[in-house]
Amino acid sequence: MRNASLRRAAAVVAGLTLVVGVVSATTASAATKPKPKAKPAVSKAMAKLIKAAKKEGQLNVIALPHDWANYGEIITSFAKKYGIKVNEQNPDGSSADEINAVISLRGQQRQPDVVDVGLQFAVQGAEQGLFQPYKVSTWKDLPATAKDPAGKWFLDYGGFIAIGYNAKLVSPAPTSIKDLLNPAYKNQVALNGDPTQAGAAFAGVFAAALANGGSVTNIQPGLDFFSKLKAAGNYIPVQATPATVQSGQTPITLDWDYLQAKYKDETSGKVDWKVVVPSDAQYGGFYAQAIVKHSPHPNAAKLWEEYLYSNQGQNLWLKGGARPIRLDAMVKAGTANKTYLSALPAMPAKSKPTFASLVDILLAKVTLASGWSKI
Repeated sequence: MRNASLRRAAAVVAGLTLVVGVVSATTASAATKPKPKAKPAVSKAMAKLIKAAKKEGQLNVIALPHDWANYGEIITSFAKKYGIKVNEQNPDGSSADEINAVISLRGQQRQPDVVDVGLQFAVQGAEQGLFQPYKVSTWKDLPATAKDPAGKWFLDYGGFIAIGYNAKLVSPAPTSIKDLLNPAYKNQVALNGDPTQAGAAFAGVFAAALANGGSVTNIQPGLDFFSKLKAAGNYIPVQATPATVQSGQTPITLDWDYLQAKYKDETSGKVDWKVVVPSDAQYGGFYAQAIVKHSPHPNAAKLWEEYLYSNQGQNLWLKGGARPIRLDAMVKAGTANKTYLSALPAMPAKSKPTFASLVDILLAKVTLASGWSKI
Protein backbone atom coordinates (compact mmCIF):
# COMPACT_ATOMS: atom_id res chain seq x y z
CA MET A 1 0.00 0.00 0.00
CA ARG A 2 1.11 3.51 -0.70
CA ASN A 3 0.98 4.41 2.99
CA ALA A 4 3.08 1.39 3.90
CA SER A 5 6.20 3.53 3.80
CA LEU A 6 7.36 6.82 5.21
CA ARG A 7 6.22 8.39 1.94
CA ARG A 8 3.20 9.04 4.09
CA ALA A 9 5.28 10.83 6.70
CA ALA A 10 3.50 13.83 8.16
CA ALA A 11 4.32 16.18 5.34
CA VAL A 12 3.53 19.43 7.02
CA VAL A 13 4.75 22.93 7.75
CA ALA A 14 4.52 24.33 11.26
CA GLY A 15 1.81 26.91 11.76
CA LEU A 16 -0.38 25.90 8.81
CA THR A 17 -4.04 26.06 9.84
CA LEU A 18 -7.02 25.16 7.69
CA VAL A 19 -10.67 26.07 8.11
CA VAL A 20 -12.67 22.98 9.04
CA GLY A 21 -16.08 24.46 9.85
CA VAL A 22 -19.10 24.04 7.65
CA VAL A 23 -20.56 26.93 5.68
CA SER A 24 -24.33 27.28 5.97
CA ALA A 25 -25.97 26.42 2.67
CA THR A 26 -28.19 29.09 1.10
CA THR A 27 -31.31 28.11 -0.77
CA ALA A 28 -32.98 29.84 -3.67
CA SER A 29 -36.53 31.08 -3.29
CA ALA A 30 -39.07 28.51 -4.45
CA ALA A 31 -40.79 31.25 -6.46
CA THR A 32 -37.64 32.24 -8.27
CA LYS A 33 -35.81 29.92 -10.58
CA PRO A 34 -32.07 30.36 -10.01
CA LYS A 35 -30.16 31.67 -12.99
CA PRO A 36 -27.67 29.22 -14.46
CA LYS A 37 -24.11 30.12 -13.60
CA ALA A 38 -22.07 31.38 -16.49
CA LYS A 39 -18.97 29.36 -17.25
CA PRO A 40 -15.87 31.18 -16.05
CA ALA A 41 -13.86 32.72 -18.84
CA VAL A 42 -10.58 31.01 -19.65
CA SER A 43 -7.66 33.42 -19.66
CA LYS A 44 -5.43 33.68 -22.71
CA ALA A 45 -2.57 32.17 -20.73
CA MET A 46 -4.69 29.21 -19.66
CA ALA A 47 -6.04 28.70 -23.17
CA LYS A 48 -2.47 28.64 -24.46
CA LEU A 49 -1.44 26.14 -21.78
CA ILE A 50 -4.41 23.87 -22.55
CA LYS A 51 -3.55 23.90 -26.24
CA ALA A 52 0.10 23.05 -25.56
CA ALA A 53 -0.84 20.29 -23.11
CA LYS A 54 -3.30 18.74 -25.54
CA LYS A 55 -0.59 18.74 -28.19
CA GLU A 56 1.61 16.71 -25.86
CA GLY A 57 -1.37 14.44 -25.26
CA GLN A 58 -0.01 12.54 -22.27
CA LEU A 59 0.89 12.90 -18.61
CA ASN A 60 3.06 10.57 -16.53
CA VAL A 61 2.07 10.19 -12.87
CA ILE A 62 3.43 7.89 -10.19
CA ALA A 63 2.34 6.51 -6.80
CA LEU A 64 -1.30 7.62 -7.00
CA PRO A 65 -3.58 4.77 -5.84
CA HIS A 66 -7.17 5.30 -6.93
CA ASP A 67 -8.56 4.79 -3.43
CA TRP A 68 -6.27 7.40 -1.87
CA ALA A 69 -8.02 10.76 -1.32
CA ASN A 70 -10.19 10.15 -4.41
CA TYR A 71 -7.29 10.09 -6.86
CA GLY A 72 -9.12 7.63 -9.11
CA GLU A 73 -11.86 10.13 -9.90
CA ILE A 74 -9.37 12.99 -10.12
CA ILE A 75 -7.29 11.17 -12.74
CA THR A 76 -10.34 10.09 -14.74
CA SER A 77 -11.97 13.52 -14.69
CA PHE A 78 -8.75 15.29 -15.73
CA ALA A 79 -8.25 12.90 -18.65
CA LYS A 80 -11.86 13.33 -19.77
CA LYS A 81 -11.88 17.10 -19.44
CA TYR A 82 -8.74 17.70 -21.48
CA GLY A 83 -8.48 14.59 -23.63
CA ILE A 84 -5.04 13.80 -22.19
CA LYS A 85 -3.95 10.22 -21.55
CA VAL A 86 -2.71 9.69 -17.99
CA ASN A 87 0.04 7.06 -17.75
CA GLU A 88 0.06 5.64 -14.23
CA GLN A 89 3.18 4.05 -12.75
CA ASN A 90 3.71 2.12 -9.50
CA PRO A 91 0.45 3.25 -7.81
CA ASP A 92 1.48 1.83 -4.44
CA GLY A 93 4.99 3.31 -4.52
CA SER A 94 6.62 5.45 -1.86
CA SER A 95 7.99 8.99 -1.96
CA ALA A 96 11.45 7.46 -2.15
CA ASP A 97 10.30 5.43 -5.17
CA GLU A 98 9.07 8.62 -6.82
CA ILE A 99 12.36 10.44 -6.34
CA ASN A 100 14.30 7.41 -7.54
CA ALA A 101 12.12 7.17 -10.66
CA VAL A 102 12.65 10.85 -11.43
CA ILE A 103 16.42 10.28 -11.29
CA SER A 104 16.69 6.82 -12.90
CA LEU A 105 14.30 7.62 -15.78
CA ARG A 106 15.78 11.04 -16.54
CA GLY A 107 15.67 11.76 -20.26
CA GLN A 108 13.26 8.88 -20.95
CA GLN A 109 9.65 9.17 -22.08
CA ARG A 110 8.60 7.21 -18.98
CA GLN A 111 10.02 9.74 -16.53
CA PRO A 112 7.33 11.09 -14.17
CA ASP A 113 6.06 14.55 -15.08
CA VAL A 114 4.81 15.29 -11.57
CA VAL A 115 5.18 13.91 -8.06
CA ASP A 116 2.99 13.86 -4.96
CA VAL A 117 5.34 13.39 -2.00
CA GLY A 118 5.88 13.95 1.70
CA LEU A 119 7.46 17.25 2.65
CA GLN A 120 10.81 15.65 3.41
CA PHE A 121 11.04 14.40 -0.16
CA ALA A 122 9.70 17.64 -1.62
CA VAL A 123 12.48 19.57 0.10
CA GLN A 124 15.03 16.92 -0.86
CA GLY A 125 14.00 16.99 -4.51
CA ALA A 126 14.10 20.79 -4.61
CA GLU A 127 17.60 20.80 -3.11
CA GLN A 128 18.72 18.26 -5.70
CA GLY A 129 17.42 20.46 -8.51
CA LEU A 130 14.85 17.89 -9.63
CA PHE A 131 11.83 20.20 -9.76
CA GLN A 132 10.69 22.92 -12.14
CA PRO A 133 9.40 26.04 -10.37
CA TYR A 134 5.77 26.80 -11.16
CA LYS A 135 3.03 28.84 -9.53
CA VAL A 136 -0.56 27.83 -10.19
CA SER A 137 -3.10 30.54 -10.94
CA THR A 138 -4.62 30.11 -7.45
CA TRP A 139 -1.20 30.58 -5.82
CA LYS A 140 -2.37 33.44 -3.62
CA ASP A 141 -4.84 31.12 -1.87
CA LEU A 142 -2.03 28.90 -0.60
CA PRO A 143 -0.75 29.95 2.85
CA ALA A 144 2.81 31.26 2.75
CA THR A 145 3.93 28.40 4.99
CA ALA A 146 2.44 25.86 2.58
CA LYS A 147 4.66 26.53 -0.42
CA ASP A 148 8.21 27.02 -1.54
CA PRO A 149 8.58 30.75 -2.34
CA ALA A 150 9.99 29.94 -5.79
CA GLY A 151 7.25 27.40 -6.56
CA LYS A 152 9.45 24.30 -6.46
CA TRP A 153 6.84 22.52 -4.31
CA PHE A 154 3.48 23.34 -2.74
CA LEU A 155 1.26 21.50 -0.27
CA ASP A 156 -1.93 20.01 -1.67
CA TYR A 157 -4.16 18.01 0.71
CA GLY A 158 -4.11 16.34 4.08
CA GLY A 159 -6.04 15.82 7.27
CA PHE A 160 -5.92 14.93 10.95
CA ILE A 161 -5.28 11.74 12.85
CA ALA A 162 -8.65 10.33 13.86
CA ILE A 163 -10.09 7.41 15.79
CA GLY A 164 -12.21 5.10 13.70
CA TYR A 165 -14.33 2.43 15.36
CA ASN A 166 -16.98 -0.17 14.60
CA ALA A 167 -20.00 1.02 16.57
CA LYS A 168 -21.46 -2.50 16.51
CA LEU A 169 -18.45 -3.97 18.30
CA VAL A 170 -17.03 -1.11 20.33
CA SER A 171 -18.61 0.20 23.52
CA PRO A 172 -18.32 2.73 25.01
CA ALA A 173 -17.51 4.97 22.04
CA PRO A 174 -13.95 6.40 22.32
CA THR A 175 -13.59 10.16 22.04
CA SER A 176 -9.94 10.60 23.01
CA ILE A 177 -6.65 8.78 22.58
CA LYS A 178 -6.40 8.28 26.33
CA ASP A 179 -9.75 6.46 26.15
CA LEU A 180 -8.01 3.68 24.22
CA LEU A 181 -6.55 2.35 27.49
CA ASN A 182 -10.06 1.32 28.56
CA PRO A 183 -10.03 -2.43 29.43
CA ALA A 184 -13.17 -2.78 27.29
CA TYR A 185 -10.96 -2.35 24.21
CA LYS A 186 -8.84 -5.47 24.73
CA ASN A 187 -7.39 -6.72 21.40
CA GLN A 188 -9.16 -3.94 19.49
CA VAL A 189 -6.74 -1.05 18.80
CA ALA A 190 -4.64 -0.99 15.63
CA LEU A 191 -2.44 1.36 13.60
CA ASN A 192 -2.01 1.53 9.85
CA GLY A 193 1.16 -0.57 9.93
CA ASP A 194 4.54 -0.34 11.64
CA PRO A 195 5.22 3.32 12.62
CA THR A 196 8.91 2.95 11.71
CA GLN A 197 7.81 2.23 8.14
CA ALA A 198 4.26 3.51 7.67
CA GLY A 199 3.72 7.25 7.73
CA ALA A 200 0.11 7.05 8.92
CA ALA A 201 1.15 4.85 11.84
CA PHE A 202 4.02 7.21 12.65
CA ALA A 203 1.51 10.06 12.80
CA GLY A 204 -0.66 7.98 15.13
CA VAL A 205 2.22 7.71 17.60
CA PHE A 206 2.85 11.45 17.25
CA ALA A 207 -0.80 12.14 18.07
CA ALA A 208 -0.54 9.85 21.10
CA ALA A 209 2.45 11.90 22.27
CA LEU A 210 0.43 15.12 22.06
CA ALA A 211 -2.40 13.50 24.04
CA ASN A 212 -0.03 12.49 26.81
CA GLY A 213 1.98 15.60 27.54
CA GLY A 214 4.37 15.40 24.59
CA SER A 215 4.90 17.86 21.77
CA VAL A 216 6.18 18.08 18.21
CA THR A 217 9.67 18.08 19.70
CA ASN A 218 8.99 15.18 22.09
CA ILE A 219 7.44 11.99 20.71
CA GLN A 220 8.56 9.84 23.66
CA PRO A 221 5.21 10.08 25.51
CA GLY A 222 3.65 8.51 22.42
CA LEU A 223 5.99 5.54 22.68
CA ASP A 224 5.24 5.28 26.39
CA PHE A 225 1.51 5.31 25.67
CA PHE A 226 1.74 2.46 23.18
CA SER A 227 3.87 0.52 25.64
CA LYS A 228 1.01 0.82 28.16
CA LEU A 229 -1.53 -0.01 25.45
CA LYS A 230 0.36 -3.20 24.60
CA ALA A 231 0.81 -4.15 28.26
CA ALA A 232 -2.94 -3.73 28.75
CA GLY A 233 -3.57 -6.10 25.84
CA ASN A 234 -5.45 -3.44 23.86
CA TYR A 235 -2.94 -2.87 21.05
CA ILE A 236 -2.81 -5.44 18.26
CA PRO A 237 0.11 -5.42 15.74
CA VAL A 238 -2.14 -5.77 12.71
CA GLN A 239 -2.06 -3.30 9.81
CA ALA A 240 -5.52 -1.79 9.53
CA THR A 241 -7.13 -2.05 6.07
CA PRO A 242 -10.72 -1.97 4.80
CA ALA A 243 -10.58 -5.79 4.86
CA THR A 244 -9.54 -5.98 8.53
CA VAL A 245 -12.16 -3.38 9.40
CA GLN A 246 -14.87 -5.35 7.62
CA SER A 247 -13.84 -8.65 9.20
CA GLY A 248 -13.84 -7.13 12.68
CA GLN A 249 -10.14 -7.87 13.17
CA THR A 250 -9.39 -4.18 13.83
CA PRO A 251 -12.46 -2.68 15.55
CA ILE A 252 -10.58 0.51 16.49
CA THR A 253 -7.94 2.29 14.39
CA LEU A 254 -5.80 5.40 14.63
CA ASP A 255 -5.35 6.76 11.12
CA TRP A 256 -5.70 9.85 8.94
CA ASP A 257 -9.31 11.01 8.85
CA TYR A 258 -9.51 10.69 5.06
CA LEU A 259 -8.30 7.08 5.25
CA GLN A 260 -10.91 6.48 7.92
CA ALA A 261 -13.40 7.84 5.39
CA LYS A 262 -12.16 5.18 2.96
CA TYR A 263 -12.79 2.46 5.54
CA LYS A 264 -16.29 3.82 6.05
CA ASP A 265 -17.07 3.95 2.33
CA GLU A 266 -15.64 0.53 1.49
CA THR A 267 -17.47 -1.22 4.34
CA SER A 268 -20.75 0.66 3.99
CA GLY A 269 -23.74 -1.53 4.76
CA LYS A 270 -21.56 -4.08 6.51
CA VAL A 271 -19.87 -2.08 9.26
CA ASP A 272 -21.15 0.90 11.21
CA TRP A 273 -17.85 2.78 11.06
CA LYS A 274 -17.66 6.01 13.04
CA VAL A 275 -14.86 8.57 12.82
CA VAL A 276 -13.90 11.13 15.46
CA VAL A 277 -10.99 13.53 15.75
CA PRO A 278 -9.73 12.89 19.31
CA SER A 279 -10.43 15.58 21.87
CA ASP A 280 -6.93 15.37 23.34
CA ALA A 281 -4.85 15.60 20.15
CA GLN A 282 -5.44 17.29 16.79
CA TYR A 283 -2.36 16.31 14.80
CA GLY A 284 -2.43 17.30 11.14
CA GLY A 285 -0.37 16.47 8.08
CA PHE A 286 -0.31 17.54 4.43
CA TYR A 287 1.43 16.35 1.26
CA ALA A 288 3.18 18.23 -1.52
CA GLN A 289 3.07 18.53 -5.31
CA ALA A 290 6.00 19.30 -7.59
CA ILE A 291 6.66 19.41 -11.33
CA VAL A 292 9.69 17.45 -12.54
CA LYS A 293 12.32 19.47 -14.34
CA HIS A 294 12.86 18.53 -18.01
CA SER A 295 9.99 16.03 -17.88
CA PRO A 296 8.54 14.54 -21.09
CA HIS A 297 5.29 16.51 -20.92
CA PRO A 298 5.96 19.85 -19.18
CA ASN A 299 2.78 21.58 -20.31
CA ALA A 300 0.55 18.66 -19.36
CA ALA A 301 2.29 18.72 -15.97
CA LYS A 302 1.44 22.39 -15.49
CA LEU A 303 -2.15 21.81 -16.58
CA TRP A 304 -2.42 18.91 -14.11
CA GLU A 305 -1.37 21.20 -11.27
CA GLU A 306 -3.79 23.88 -12.43
CA TYR A 307 -6.56 21.29 -12.34
CA LEU A 308 -5.61 20.01 -8.88
CA TYR A 309 -5.61 23.53 -7.45
CA SER A 310 -8.77 24.66 -9.23
CA ASN A 311 -12.11 24.59 -7.41
CA GLN A 312 -13.00 21.39 -9.25
CA GLY A 313 -9.82 19.57 -8.28
CA GLN A 314 -9.87 20.78 -4.68
CA ASN A 315 -13.50 19.71 -4.28
CA LEU A 316 -12.64 16.24 -5.59
CA TRP A 317 -10.04 15.86 -2.83
CA LEU A 318 -12.68 17.09 -0.41
CA LYS A 319 -15.06 14.46 -1.78
CA GLY A 320 -12.42 11.88 -0.93
CA GLY A 321 -12.46 12.98 2.70
CA ALA A 322 -9.21 14.96 2.50
CA ARG A 323 -8.86 18.62 3.41
CA PRO A 324 -7.57 20.54 0.35
CA ILE A 325 -5.00 23.26 0.91
CA ARG A 326 -7.31 25.97 -0.51
CA LEU A 327 -10.18 25.00 1.80
CA ASP A 328 -9.91 28.19 3.85
CA ALA A 329 -10.16 30.43 0.79
CA MET A 330 -12.88 28.29 -0.80
CA VAL A 331 -15.04 28.34 2.33
CA LYS A 332 -14.77 32.13 2.42
CA ALA A 333 -15.61 32.37 -1.30
CA GLY A 334 -18.46 29.87 -1.04
CA THR A 335 -16.90 27.56 -3.64
CA ALA A 336 -16.28 24.56 -1.33
CA ASN A 337 -18.83 21.80 -1.91
CA LYS A 338 -21.05 21.98 1.16
CA THR A 339 -22.07 18.32 1.02
CA TYR A 340 -18.47 17.12 0.98
CA LEU A 341 -17.49 19.68 3.59
CA SER A 342 -20.21 18.60 5.99
CA ALA A 343 -19.02 14.99 5.72
CA LEU A 344 -15.64 15.80 7.26
CA PRO A 345 -15.21 14.67 10.87
CA ALA A 346 -15.94 17.63 13.12
CA MET A 347 -13.07 19.18 15.02
CA PRO A 348 -13.43 19.10 18.83
CA ALA A 349 -14.56 22.26 20.59
CA LYS A 350 -11.65 24.57 21.36
CA SER A 351 -9.38 22.37 19.25
CA LYS A 352 -5.74 23.33 18.76
CA PRO A 353 -4.49 21.82 15.49
CA THR A 354 -0.81 20.90 15.71
CA PHE A 355 1.56 20.63 12.75
CA ALA A 356 5.12 19.40 12.97
CA SER A 357 7.97 20.97 11.03
CA LEU A 358 10.26 18.90 8.84
CA VAL A 359 12.97 19.06 11.50
CA ASP A 360 10.50 17.89 14.16
CA ILE A 361 9.53 14.92 12.00
CA LEU A 362 13.09 13.85 11.25
CA LEU A 363 14.13 14.01 14.91
CA ALA A 364 10.99 12.11 15.97
CA LYS A 365 11.84 9.35 13.50
CA VAL A 366 15.21 8.89 15.18
CA THR A 367 13.55 8.44 18.58
CA LEU A 368 10.91 6.13 17.11
CA ALA A 369 13.45 3.96 15.27
CA SER A 370 15.27 3.11 18.48
CA GLY A 371 12.24 2.97 20.79
CA TRP A 372 9.52 1.13 18.88
CA SER A 373 11.36 -2.19 18.72
CA LYS A 374 11.54 -2.23 22.53
CA ILE A 375 7.76 -2.01 22.65
